[in-house]
Amino acid sequence: MLQIDGITLHFGERALFDGISTIINPGDRIGLVGPNGAGKSTLLKIIAGEQQADSGSIKMSKAATVGYLPQDGVEPDPNLTVFGEVEQVFEDVLQLRERYNHLHQKMEQLQSGTDAHNDALEEFGNIQHQLEHAGAYSLKADIERILMGLGFSETDFSRSTTEFSGGWLMRIALAKLLLKKPTYLLLDEPTNHLDIESLQWIEDLLISYEGAVVLVSHDRAFLNTVTTRTLALNRGDLQDYAGNFSFFEKKYAEEQELLKKKYENQQKEIKETRRFIDRFRYKATKAKQVQSRIKQLEKMEEIEIDEEQAEISFRFPPPERCGQIVLKLQNLVKKYGDNTVFNGLNYEVERGDKIAVVGPNGAGKSTLIRILAGIEPITSGNRELGYNVTPGYFAQHQADELDPKNTALDEMKLAGSRESDTRLRTILGCFLFVGDDVFKKVKVLSGGEKSRVALAKMLLNPGNFLIFDEPTNHLDMQSKSILQQALQQFEGTLMIVSHDRDFLDPIVNKTLEVQPGRIKTWPGNVSFYLERKSEEAESQADVDSASKEASSNGISRKEQRRIEAEHRNMLSRKIKPLKKRLDHIETQIESNELRKSEIEELMADTAFYDDAEMVKEISLEYETIKSDLADLLNKWEEIAGRIEFIEQEYENNSDA
Repeated sequence: MLQIDGITLHFGERALFDGISTIINPGDRIGLVGPNGAGKSTLLKIIAGEQQADSGSIKMSKAATVGYLPQDGVEPDPNLTVFGEVEQVFEDVLQLRERYNHLHQKMEQLQSGTDAHNDALEEFGNIQHQLEHAGAYSLKADIERILMGLGFSETDFSRSTTEFSGGWLMRIALAKLLLKKPTYLLLDEPTNHLDIESLQWIEDLLISYEGAVVLVSHDRAFLNTVTTRTLALNRGDLQDYAGNFSFFEKKYAEEQELLKKKYENQQKEIKETRRFIDRFRYKATKAKQVQSRIKQLEKMEEIEIDEEQAEISFRFPPPERCGQIVLKLQNLVKKYGDNTVFNGLNYEVERGDKIAVVGPNGAGKSTLIRILAGIEPITSGNRELGYNVTPGYFAQHQADELDPKNTALDEMKLAGSRESDTRLRTILGCFLFVGDDVFKKVKVLSGGEKSRVALAKMLLNPGNFLIFDEPTNHLDMQSKSILQQALQQFEGTLMIVSHDRDFLDPIVNKTLEVQPGRIKTWPGNVSFYLERKSEEAESQADVDSASKEASSNGISRKEQRRIEAEHRNMLSRKIKPLKKRLDHIETQIESNELRKSEIEELMADTAFYDDAEMVKEISLEYETIKSDLADLLNKWEEIAGRIEFIEQEYENNSDA
């Protein structure tokens, strides 16, 4: 086990850690959480030995190892390929292999039976045993498995590390850590640089990881999937919760509610005690009681509660109405030199679409949305913007367009939204710029801070077709929640590239999957898409297995028809409950639409407005019916889409 014992660290007069202690057990899956500035990254660095505490210690067995992935700043060897850089993890094994090859050559030159030959043969055998024990013969396969799991292609293995962006360099660093298999694996925001496929792969790997894992992440779904224990940093203290992030949130809210009641009772007691002291301070007959109350106050340990954060919200101004077709791509071709990214692509975005864009890194997601935003030129074909459509585009590189001499607040004013300074500061507060932070010059801001300013600035003049490329990478959970709520309420059209399922799911109604050279639209949110993809893969595997078995067994046509009938029955069993739900929803829709028409007829009669109480009651019912109808239609669309998907899946499998 790893013991954190009495760690204290001060920044000036502020105690970041005030004697915190805990134990990390073998096999633990821990989420390290806390507000911005609580010291999560600092604690990981102290555990990893990269930063010293003022006092306290980190204790573990001599055989234990610690692996640490920072948020950024890794620097691989520029002279190595991707494979060569990752292979450096096994330096000891590589040295043994080099000695093994040297001895092999040496023995060929020595005469058999001599002492020198026998000595070399004995050492050769020992090294061979060490190589087997170290897994040297599966080394190449292990490296390739980890790299491919993290999204690298086979052609990437031989490319220089200098050809890759910072995000891909972080993946290389993560690959090295996973291959080292440290006893304690410390990961600081590992999901920032992953796509959804890689994210799912690493979730599975971390769940089954042999050692202990400690994660800092703002990805709620990732934390909930991987972790089974939560350590919460706040006000220099460290609290332990026996569950994932959702469990922690619930327990923490309950604790705060209880603590608030205790605080209120204590404040009442303090107030009454002080009133007694002030009233009888100068009465000799009460002197003893007064002194007793004064000592009581001095000994009282005052309860502190977290300051309730003001309800910060951001709402987009109503967008101008545009045509039904927001944007259309026709026979689009996009090439970079000899590399064809898209060839003959056709795609339409309709008004009101809320689309998540997913797919492996390198498949062309960013290229596609830059084309949609009008930023990226096309090789051939047509990109046609719909009537009265105003795109708004956010990508990480937009931070580079900020003026280094301006403050964060200056940049917000330049957006030309005519919002008051107070409102602009409130919006910046949504993105972690608190108090005087708004007066920081752009030139002193970190990369993440610049991205947050660029995002806040873009939201002031959003247009009616918003396109985002990884907007949540530098946001904490509160900021993500504020942006999420704003996008849920946005009345225009959205496209968002992101791997954060928890952020995307409540916002989007379609998922656009981008694979090399092709795209496919799925109904529903990202979780629905992932479920369907998984079912599709399982179903295809079953069909392939059945076909293979039928082929190998040489079954008769009669038996083949029986198998096909079973598949049809399976399809019927899958669809029947969905159709039943669909029929029920259709009945509800018909009933609501009938009542809606009745109310509209009532409202068309001027006499209706003579009874104010009835107007109020019927108007409230009318709004409720409209809201219910919208929900029912969304449910109908989702279930109808699932039925269509299952039927299409069956047809594809039958054709196969």
